[in-house]
Amino acid sequence: MDKRAAHTFFIRQKAAALGFDFCGIAKAQFLDDDARRLEKWLNKGMHGKMGYMQNYFDLRVDPTKLVPGAKSVITLLMNYFPQQTKLPDLPGDDKPKVAKYAYGKDYHEIIRAKLNNFFQQLKMEIGDIQGRGFVDSAPVLERSWAQRSGLGWIGKNGNLINKEKGSFYFIASLIVDVELDYDDALVKDYCGTCTRCIDSCPTDAILPDKVVDGSKCISYFTIELKDALLPEKMKGQFDDWLFGCDTCQDVCPWNRFAKATPEQAFEPIPAILNFSKQDWEDLTEEQFKIIFKDSPLKRTKFSGIKRNLQFLKHE
Repeated sequence: MDKRAAHTFFIRQKAAALGFDFCGIAKAQFLDDDARRLEKWLNKGMHGKMGYMQNYFDLRVDPTKLVPGAKSVITLLMNYFPQQTKLPDLPGDDKPKVAKYAYGKDYHEIIRAKLNNFFQQLKMEIGDIQGRGFVDSAPVLERSWAQRSGLGWIGKNGNLINKEKGSFYFIASLIVDVELDYDDALVKDYCGTCTRCIDSCPTDAILPDKVVDGSKCISYFTIELKDALLPEKMKGQFDDWLFGCDTCQDVCPWNRFAKATPEQAFEPIPAILNFSKQDWEDLTEEQFKIIFKDSPLKRTKFSGIKRNLQFLKHE
């Protein structure tokens, strides 16, 4: 086994040992097609008020700008599909809903710790290498890299879909200045003629040609938008989603293969599953800080949760 193959084998072994479900490796290069698509998307204003999406454009499409001398992009997938899912008690129940990725502890912290561990082990094995790990924390087009490393295809809803286990995955990237054996990127698109995600989106945010209008997505309104009030024109369209939205994933036929994650950190916080509408409305800021101290819900703050609840009240 030559050095490149040995390093690649080590990387795959360590990824599995750290609890990552899939590991794909692609050659670090300029993302020409993605650059054009991203520029077009931004020019149409589909990022809404997410101004940061316009920043560091050149870094998003060129990994060598993030890691000088970058040779390889390692993409890691970690399943977050919960053992228990939040279901309405009765037909027509309007209990506020939370996206499954936010059921447990904040994935940024959990996966970042694993990535740091991973990189330290790589340095011990390979030597003085340069690299950076990313989990939603920098301008990296992680779904494009996942597709390029053979881990799945980009679905009509904009999510990475893996043929074996669906789309309920966190994606992490590790860019390194080491040449490795690269995966076959020729993954077929298995969406076919299915349009369930497009037909089911409550706000019609999913457009043809795998374009998602971020400025119309429920996740954008309930998490990203920092305005004190949500737009009146969106009233009646949120389908009881309080934080994020899983509709386009829940209806995807490929998610019938989703299996519960063994990662204990992603086990649901009891309140996520058990809170009634009244419990959410009675929640105080002090309780919020205690119950959700390790949760992604911190991102929208207590004021954001209250704003979203108030908006849902008038649905």
